[in-house]
Formats: sequence, C-alpha cells, structure tokens
Amino acid sequence: MSDDFRTKIGLRPVINVSGTMTSLGASIVVPEAIQAMGAILPQFVEINDLQRKASKVIARLTGGEAGFVTASCSAGISLAVAGAITGNNLLAIEKLPDMTPEKNEVIVQMGHVVSYGAPVDQAIRLAGGKVMLIGQATSTHRFHMEDAISDKTAAAVYVVSHHVVDYGLLHLTEFVEIAHAKGVPVIVDAASEYDLRLFLAQGADVALYSGHKFLGGPTSGIVAGKKELVRSAFLQNMGIGRGMKVGKESVYGTMAALEAWEKRDHAGIRERESGYLHLWKETLGERPGITALIEPDPTNNPLERMRVIVSPQEAHITAWDLAAALGRGNPPVIVRDHEVEHHYFYLDPCNLHPGQEKIVAARLTEELDKARASNEIIATPIENRSRHRFDGMLRWPD
Repeated sequence: MSDDFRTKIGLRPVINVSGTMTSLGASIVVPEAIQAMGAILPQFVEINDLQRKASKVIARLTGGEAGFVTASCSAGISLAVAGAITGNNLLAIEKLPDMTPEKNEVIVQMGHVVSYGAPVDQAIRLAGGKVMLIGQATSTHRFHMEDAISDKTAAAVYVVSHHVVDYGLLHLTEFVEIAHAKGVPVIVDAASEYDLRLFLAQGADVALYSGHKFLGGPTSGIVAGKKELVRSAFLQNMGIGRGMKVGKESVYGTMAALEAWEKRDHAGIRERESGYLHLWKETLGERPGITALIEPDPTNNPLERMRVIVSPQEAHITAWDLAAALGRGNPPVIVRDHEVEHHYFYLDPCNLHPGQEKIVAARLTEELDKARASNEIIATPIENRSRHRFDGMLRWPD
C-alpha cells in the first residue's frame, strides 16, 4: 500500500508540471521553512514583535525599508492599496471599504486587469479603492496615465505576470516616472517573480511577492518597500486585514524561506530542471504531430519551460484533449493549459520531486500512443472548456 498520505485520505496523487499554481498548493515547501514552522507552532509569541523580526529579513532581501507577512500576495494588494488610501487614520481603517476618503482612486493599465484565480481589480475594490482603468487592453500611452492622475489618486498598481498583455503598455520605469511626478505611490504585484530586489530598485514604492511560490515558503504574501507605506498597510490588520491574517507559523516559515533563498543553489536547480526539459524533448522529438520547444520565462525569471505544440491531424488528438487525458490518468499529470485553444500547452519543471520527470515522460508517451491508435481524431469541442469550466466548483463539496 502506498505511504502517500494523499491516497490514504482519498486525494489524487497529482504530479505538477503546471508551475507554482495556488490551485495545486503552489510549491514544494523547503525543509528550512518546515522546520521553522514545526518549532514555533507549540509556542506563544507576540505577533507584532515577530513581524518586526520579519521586517528586518524582508528589508535585507528586497532592499526595502520595511516589510511584513500577510495571507497572500492578493491580500498584499488589498492591504497596500488600503494603506495608500487611509494612511495611519485609525478611524478610516476601521470603516473601510465603506468610508471613501477624497483620495481613493487607483490607476491600473487595462492590459494588467487579469485574473490569478480572482480579478486584480477586485483586490483593489475590497480595500475601498475606485479602479481607474487607463489605456486599452493592448496599448497604454503616457497621456492616458498623465490625464488620469488627479487630486483623488491614492496609488497606481502595476502587475508583473505572464497573464498580462506583454506589448504596447507602459514599462514599470515609465509608469513610476509619471506617477512620482505627481506624488502618486506605485504598488507592484510581483507575486510569481524570482527577483526580490528589481522592482523596488526600479522605483516602486511597494513590491508584493508570494511567499509560497518560488520562495518555497508556507502560504503567505510579502509586502515590502517604503517604511511609511508599509506601516500604513500593516495597520490594516486592525481593519480589513483581520480576515487576511497569518499565523505565527506562516510568518516564521516565510522568514526561514527567505533566508534559505539566500543560500539556495540556484544554478544547480536550473541545471536539474534543464535536464528534465531535455528528457521530455527527447521523449517527444519523433512523435508525429508534436513539436517540443524549450522557451524562456516571459517575465524574465531565470527559468525555462517546454511548449508542447499539438497538430491534431498527425497526433490524432487536440492539445486540450491531451492535457485533459494527462490530468485524468494514473498518476494525474497537470500541465499549464492556459493557452490550449492555440494548440499548445506548457510543461513546467520547477515543482517536481526526483524521479517524477520520468513519470511525466512515460505518461506523455502513454497518452500519445493511445491517441495514435485511435481510428478517429480525439477532438472534443473547445467550447466545452468554457461551458463546463466551473461545474466542479458549482457542485462543491459534492
């Protein structure tokens, strides 16, 4: 019998080649964080003092003046926006989001209003912010932003993500330049980004990170940046932040993950992941209807993924049906399928335990062999994905 706890409680033992996805548990937590969480869980601490200790670690790694740990990067957006709106006004903090101070408008480029599981703009509205979209989905110009800033502008939010439109929009340095010329602070959502110093170095006033993605910490978010703005965001724990609080174990575990990040063998990890990618490329190299390309990360994180392009006529299966078959099989292999309507998906090697790369290769072979043996092309209507996308959630917990 398997000693995998997942099978014991009736969960599928999934293999994650989708990436650092919250829906799959984000990442493999590093041993240092697990040890830290185990050490603090039986003990009592004064949380605000623990957060002071975390602030020093965050400041050292990010180059910010201060920082704290919250429930998630999404929570960080709400708290940072709320802080920009209320400052240290304790009454305003208690009354959010109903209270509408004069400065409550938040500028966002239209091409940055994406969903990471929930809409970016909702995190702003939860804080009492009035979202001011600028530009169009595929173009934002200086005049769009300059004209949108007024005496009601509390902050400007910039999103760094593979989901955003990656052309025609304002670059962060230009976005910062325009905002700062009119005294508006810039908040950067960098949830899935590898570089902890870049965005503050480029002029952002607050940078937000996930603690449980590339860092390999517990479920958490990190708020870092200028002390006054970070303090105002931290004060929201007496208001809307109460529902976004983290336990002592998440604060201490995130501190440990940050310190482990400083010592991590990043080059060694990249070498191992490159080996996985080349194994898969070799596995798929001669498959009819399959093109395997190793591509760099679109937001310049120092990593690569494999794009698997599927020609249904030759492979006898569509990209979306192949992705679904991999996810249904034994063991389930979950791929990054955000763009399958364009006939490809991605394999991300960053969250594999040793040996799983071979299982992924075997599962790819298995499903492609099944498809080739089919007399007909396996091609369910792509519209079914949209029609049935939320069926499981709407049936939950059944």
